[in-house]
Amino acid sequence: MTAKKRALGSDLAKVDAHRITPEEYEEIPEFSEEDFAAADLYHGTTLVRRGRPKLEQVKEHVSLRLSPEVVKVFRQTGKGWQGRIDTALKVFLTEHPVSDADQPFAIDLKA
Repeated sequence: MTAKKRALGSDLAKVDAHRITPEEYEEIPEFSEEDFAAADLYHGTTLVRRGRPKLEQVKEHVSLRLSPEVVKVFRQTGKGWQGRIDTALKVFLTEHPVSDADQPFAIDLKA
């Protein structure tokens, strides 16, 4: 850290030295079911991750340039529009299979 360390405005040594008295325990609120639901879960020392499970087939992050009219149409469909582009491309590939991976992919969109 290259910046100057600023004072916290607290005497941390005094805070560290403080021992909680029995009277202070009465001031500590009880944990609710909501508190436990929001807590981290550990198995041994390993944190169990919450949220969406990892996908078996992870999508690849790419940068892609699209025509403004294509982006406009998909964005108007609302949240998840990037996923709908992925689905549309998958549908296109099933309808227009690539016969040979060594051949350049060319489609005449005017036909």
